[in-house]
Amino acid sequence: MGANPKLFLRRLFRLAALLVLLDYAAEASEFNPYKVLGVSTHSSQAEIKKAYKQLAREWHPDKNKDPGAEDMFIKITKSYEILSNEERRANYDRFGQTDENQHHGQAPQGFRHFHDSFYFDQSFFHFTQSTRDFTDSKHLLRYEHYMNEVVPDSFKRPYLIKITSEWCFTCIHIEPIWKETVQELEAVGVGIGVVDIGYEKRLANHLGAHRTPSILGLINGKVTFFHYAISREHLRQFVESLLPQRLVEKVTDYNYLQFLNGWREENKPSVLLFDTVPTVPLLYKLTSFAYRDFVRFGYVDQGLTETTSILQQFNINTYAPTMLLFKENTEKPADVIQFRGMKKQIIDEFVSNNRFLLVPRLVNQKVFDELCPVKQFHRRRKYCVLLITGEDEAFVSVNDAFFDFASSNTKEVLRFAYVYQRQQQPLCDTLLKNEDMSPPQVIILERRSAAGKVLYRTVTGGWNGSDEDKHRLHEQLELLQRDPSFLTYDAMLPELNNEFASMFLIQWANVAYDYLSQMYFDLLHSNWREMMPIVSLIFSALFILFGTVIIQAFSDSGEEKPPKQKAKESPKTAESSPNAENTSRYDRFVSMSLTMKIKTETVLLAQFPPTTNGIHVSFFSSRPPKKNFVEVTELTDVTYTSNLVRLRPGHINVVLVLTEASKQVLLKKFAKEVYSFSGSHTLHYSFLNVDKHIQWMDTLLELAPDARPLDDEEVEGTSSCKQDYTGYVLALNGHKKYFCLFRPVFTGEEPDCSRSSDEDGGAARVRSRSSSRQRASTLQIHHKLDRLSLWMERLMEGTLPRHYVPAWPDLHSITPQK
Repeated sequence: MGANPKLFLRRLFRLAALLVLLDYAAEASEFNPYKVLGVSTHSSQAEIKKAYKQLAREWHPDKNKDPGAEDMFIKITKSYEILSNEERRANYDRFGQTDENQHHGQAPQGFRHFHDSFYFDQSFFHFTQSTRDFTDSKHLLRYEHYMNEVVPDSFKRPYLIKITSEWCFTCIHIEPIWKETVQELEAVGVGIGVVDIGYEKRLANHLGAHRTPSILGLINGKVTFFHYAISREHLRQFVESLLPQRLVEKVTDYNYLQFLNGWREENKPSVLLFDTVPTVPLLYKLTSFAYRDFVRFGYVDQGLTETTSILQQFNINTYAPTMLLFKENTEKPADVIQFRGMKKQIIDEFVSNNRFLLVPRLVNQKVFDELCPVKQFHRRRKYCVLLITGEDEAFVSVNDAFFDFASSNTKEVLRFAYVYQRQQQPLCDTLLKNEDMSPPQVIILERRSAAGKVLYRTVTGGWNGSDEDKHRLHEQLELLQRDPSFLTYDAMLPELNNEFASMFLIQWANVAYDYLSQMYFDLLHSNWREMMPIVSLIFSALFILFGTVIIQAFSDSGEEKPPKQKAKESPKTAESSPNAENTSRYDRFVSMSLTMKIKTETVLLAQFPPTTNGIHVSFFSSRPPKKNFVEVTELTDVTYTSNLVRLRPGHINVVLVLTEASKQVLLKKFAKEVYSFSGSHTLHYSFLNVDKHIQWMDTLLELAPDARPLDDEEVEGTSSCKQDYTGYVLALNGHKKYFCLFRPVFTGEEPDCSRSSDEDGGAARVRSRSSSRQRASTLQIHHKLDRLSLWMERLMEGTLPRHYVPAWPDLHSITPQK
């Protein structure tokens, strides 16, 4: 042992590494959070959260008396903690680790590097071969993970993969650019991967990457190499070029009706994004790629003159991007969101929750699986109400009556859909085989297995769309929820026909085009290592051809001429292919200019510069706010729902009430008073123009009588003066339906209307004092918010009185000016 200390230490570290790996494998195999929650590895955060709530409600120890309920509840909670955190979820997907103290698979590699250092006799000098930082370690790919997770996920989002190695000194120069690009692209949903060619040779050979550094893109399982100068803009354009060309349709006044009316043919809801930039944002393109099978996406450039009518049609405010989602009703959006600085999670949740029409058509098996999932637990039971109908005009009234009935449904356990008998003949024959009936018919079914087993029952009396039919269907659905044994028939359904599948010839042509394009791209950039098999095949064919010609020339001199002609034609054909392909080459990376139209009547961002000269108020349209800004949005009929009615629990919107004349003065003062509280993520700031929406203020205070001012009686006694709400501040809790009220501190002179009766005959005196009154009024407005910061402190402490309302009043149309 004394003679071979290095050998002993090497074996000791090997044993330690083996024990750590065995402990890691045992821990990873304890449970699978995806199986515990009953979700797939591709499920969104909204689906994971929904599954967690249902299971937590079902297995809570206070409600479930099962002996194993407590252990199951702990597993459910732990699984949600892992999958709800993107970093921990990615760590589990890549390395199977569930402990936060594990550092993303660095332990196994750390032992490997340590062992390698002993192998090269560098342990005495404490050399380390690993120069990889945390960013690369987080995105390291293994062959199994790439094949099982990344490739299937590439059909939902593109991947940017870097090929590197431990001793790649050139990789050091691109690291700053790579980190900035990863930080930008990962935030919008692009997948990131890193392959160490020294430890993952199998994966590197599979990708065709044989040199470092290399960067490639992966989308729909297809690999494309990056062959341009490595810069942040080039990498962004490369990722954008991977996406299909017509994901998002440009919508103007001339084609928006055609776009919205396409829901019936394509069986998809339609989403319109309104923004002021001329190019479609990359985040919006990535969202359209992920949900292309369910939703149609359009983009409206608000800066064009060709979009004026559509902006007026849907009353779009231009201060922030607005997203409208339409279903069967093309005149009124089914859902609306408006936000500054698009967030991936918000857009994904918005689209995911609305990815189906109210009554979608079953056009393929994928839609059927999503709309009518297989029953897993008793409390997750879903019933599918299916209308079997036809495409002729005779069925239009019947279908519309079914749509009207489905639109009034509020029960989550019921899903409504319809099929055309001619398009899905095998399915209709299976469901109607026990009943000698013809469409239209309504069938209630429940899926029991992924293999196609269902329980179903045909609604008695058929379906003609009459009020009697609606009443009968309503009664049978109520009976079904009380007694699940109401479904008396069972059957094995065949797989649905894909109504949108292209013909075989078109599919073959698309595959051939992709193959030729990839071959031309490799030839263009001299990627000979990947092209060697094809080049070898071509030269082998030419060698065999020339060999045959020579043999025939010596054997029969009379047949010399034709083979020579064929021999000359063959290389000519082989050489003409790249030239023909060369005519279709185009430059994918074009320069893009970004123009931004600044609006001054929508969003006010109060800025606090480092100087002490005062407060500067800036007006922006689409530029993201800096840290020294207080974002104050206008409360209008478009933003009213998202900023108040659907405000998330725990969030409060602080609204300043002002007039057009006092807007500039009050907003500067308001921003100064609330600036110290702007770091809170639960507070939002808005302003309400009382000149336009005074009816809303009157209605709100009528709903909460205890919030009326104490001097209401004096105000009511003065017929010539109406209630002045200027300087009021409301803290609105949209979820719990209460508000706190700040009344301004009045200083300076009394309002003019309270002294009008004493000055009827003093017109000359009023004119002589008009300038002094204007200065006093300005001073009074400025001091109305003097104590707002103290009121905000009490709001954060929760000591302010709360005025509850039964429901938030509607924000009526703009009050006409008198």
